[in-house]
Amino acid sequence: MRHAVLGLSAASLAFLGFTAAPALADPPAPPGKSTAQTELAALKVATPGSMDGYARDKFDIWAKQSDGCTTRQDVLARDGKDVVDESAKKCQPASGKWFSAYDNTTVTSVAQATIDHMVPLAEAWRSGAAKWTADQRKAFGNDLKDPQLLIASESSNSSKSDSGPADWKPTNHAFWCTYAEDYTHVKSIWKLTTTAREKSALTSMLNTCTK
Repeated sequence: MRHAVLGLSAASLAFLGFTAAPALADPPAPPGKSTAQTELAALKVATPGSMDGYARDKFDIWAKQSDGCTTRQDVLARDGKDVVDESAKKCQPASGKWFSAYDNTTVTSVAQATIDHMVPLAEAWRSGAAKWTADQRKAFGNDLKDPQLLIASESSNSSKSDSGPADWKPTNHAFWCTYAEDYTHVKSIWKLTTTAREKSALTSMLNTCTK
């Protein structure tokens, strides 16, 4: 959720060449342990598909949303604190603070506040998205309705890369529960397949949830 910069009036912000950003909806909440466990049990276990033909641009990421801003700009607005936009670019944050749950760090540079796909695009491709239409892939790559997009520090995003939970887990163990809930929910909503290794990893992380 965006918050106006404390201590500065709207007139002051305008004089400085910035505008306080309007508040957006909160990020989608995790589905909860029992729901995630039910969704995980229902996921189809299958051998990962071929990566032939894969390209990130086939998901048309950071497309324009209905508000005229890009998906990336909307996530920065939604998940930041004290976000202030550039006056000449109403959608583009000039400053703010963004929490990276993967590694329990706070990013204070817009350029270093990367946006991560909870289920990586490559993982989606090999678990079903290769057969989707272009519109379906665009919707997945820009999904603000489900817990698919989140702030990540550059280092955690780079560390995760295209890996799923079978090969990568957040260094912030306190986030394991939410990570597993969100990851499972996205795969369930989008009817993506899983593997035995991934299912085992998700089960272990869901067992860290208290409710």
